Amino acid sequence: MKTFDYVIQDSVGIHARPAGLLVKAAKEFSSKIYVKKGETASEATKLMSLMKLGVKCGDTVTVEIVGDDEEQAFTAMQTFFEENL
Repeated sequence: MKTFDYVIQDSVGIHARPAGLLVKAAKEFSSKIYVKKGETASEATKLMSLMKLGVKCGDTVTVEIVGDDEEQAFTAMQTFFEENL
């Protein structure tokens, strides 16, 4: 299992456009990818679940990756968050 924390920089947080892009990026891996805000978690491939987290600018999320290709997914997700959120 690999994890990293990220402080959301996007002025409106995880909204429809970046959430859709995140779902698409997460589906490229066989590993399970979770986004957690506090005690609430969402699988990164579930658009509506991601939106329900209510992540705003300045919030810290934890990304957790578990699976066979977790190393590649970890690197890709870190880059995704830095470039899009």
